[in-house]
Amino acid sequence: MTDELQPAGRVTLLIGSPLEPELVERIRAVDPRLAVIFRPDLLGTPRYTADHHPPAGRDAAREAAFRALLAEAEILFDFDLDTAPELTTLAPRLRWVQTTSAGVGQAVRRYGLDKTDVIVTTASGVHAGPLAEFVMLAVLIFTKRALHLIEAKGRREWERFCSAELPGRTLAIVGPGKIGREVARLARAFGLTVTALGRTARAPEELGVDRVYTRPELHAMLAGADFLVLAAPHTPETENMIGAAEIAAMRPGAVLINIARGEVLDEMALIAALREGRLAGAALDVFRREPLPPDSPLWTLPNVIINPHSASTADSENRKIVALFCDNLRHYLDDHPERMRNVLDKALLY
Repeated sequence: MTDELQPAGRVTLLIGSPLEPELVERIRAVDPRLAVIFRPDLLGTPRYTADHHPPAGRDAAREAAFRALLAEAEILFDFDLDTAPELTTLAPRLRWVQTTSAGVGQAVRRYGLDKTDVIVTTASGVHAGPLAEFVMLAVLIFTKRALHLIEAKGRREWERFCSAELPGRTLAIVGPGKIGREVARLARAFGLTVTALGRTARAPEELGVDRVYTRPELHAMLAGADFLVLAAPHTPETENMIGAAEIAAMRPGAVLINIARGEVLDEMALIAALREGRLAGAALDVFRREPLPPDSPLWTLPNVIINPHSASTADSENRKIVALFCDNLRHYLDDHPERMRNVLDKALLY
């Protein structure tokens, strides 16, 4: 599409990842000023529902076609991973990117968008429900000894045993944002006491928890927790935040659950604590290297649950992201960017 072919006042919006046709039509219906371009033949075949980054497999002609579309785009729905590293060059007219993930700060920096005036909005909040459910799944698996049940069934073993219960136990959250607060809501409904580590001192009722700790009090919070949930964004402030000293400060027999980013956690220190039995287990959705290498010791540890960075992915995801996007589209087109939700702070990276 060229300026000569595009009617005056039209805004070109390129959809950069696979999306259901009915959701594309929902975007088109937002405003007649939109010229929505959706070329699924250039985006790859989704491997599962809400697969935003399947291998595109474009040949030279298709790659050229996609790059030509990028050159005209003012709005981009999601990054195309093959072209994202060159986005600032390939899309000179770009003014806004809507991402399909919440934790995109490091990617925005990596692609150089932090040095531009391009608005970046995230999917913050969309994944809070599924991630909180994964946390509670892990909590229940270790509390009710579900791994033992599965192993005993495999042995056809009938031996009665005793498990624990949740009331009276404490769950600590590092990163009480939208995801962390949803974790807190579900955890308290199960009778758990919930604590949280905040960047600043805040009242517990603001975050929906029982007690708030500040960064200097991190070890004190860890010492009182039966479950530790990492839900913080990956920033320079949080990188390697939970290392050997922090894991040593955790209550013996505690469980660590990481739904943040792999870089927040020292994996080797975690592996050592699991092998030594100082921690009862771990449930991990994210890793320093993804896919997790086949030779990682985490694969063979019996007290580790591995989720291939899929705890956030649910069959409702695209619908929720598009609803958020359409709301932001109206504000953008009406020249009210200050009303747009989930605008990324490029300094804080979240």
